[in-house]
Amino acid sequence: MKPENFLREVHLFQSLSPYDSEHLAASLKRRSLKKGEALFRKGDEGTSLYIVKSGSVKIVLPSDMGDEVAPAILSEGDCFGEMALLDGMPRSADVVALEPSELLVLNQKDFMAFLKGNEAAIQPILSYLSIRLRKTDDLLEDAYFLNISTRFARRLVELSGKYGYQKKEGDPVQIDLRLTQKDLASIVGATRESINKELKVLRERGLVGTKGNTLLILNPERLKRRAHL
Repeated sequence: MKPENFLREVHLFQSLSPYDSEHLAASLKRRSLKKGEALFRKGDEGTSLYIVKSGSVKIVLPSDMGDEVAPAILSEGDCFGEMALLDGMPRSADVVALEPSELLVLNQKDFMAFLKGNEAAIQPILSYLSIRLRKTDDLLEDAYFLNISTRFARRLVELSGKYGYQKKEGDPVQIDLRLTQKDLASIVGATRESINKELKVLRERGLVGTKGNTLLILNPERLKRRAHL
């Protein structure tokens, strides 16, 4: 797919005309990441907006004690890094590749020129930021009011909805993100040991299975009930 056609499928750039998308696509650069490679760290200067072309990355909030929480996993078509461009502040989180990934990079100068020349793009950006804030609110609410079992089930349901697929009807839903137990723990905001115990319980109850690092959702409806959804 041509870069300009890909851009028009990205939420932030859906309002672009064919001419504008071709012009903006010409200013994009490419950046490849290996699995586990950090794109940037919390506190780094923010100079670019990133679009996931292929693969997936996780947004990571690290603690001084070495723990981490991953409030978001981003894949093809998702954008990130716009906050630092808009407010001029340093990066607010780490970004680490979950698998080999290719990113499209839009520098600050071109991004701001794009905004000035496309007033219709402001609303999608505000909408996108609002969704991010609501997602953060949901995660905070879950962390305060739900136990680990329910939080883990909810994250699995979310991952299944966004990344899951079936080879044919009736088959298990596969989440092929190659997530480790450490990754799952950071998504839930729990310890690796807790996630190991939860996975054991879910396997014994026939709700999930694993094949390597691929998660299998064996009974989506029961998993939703466990998640109180």
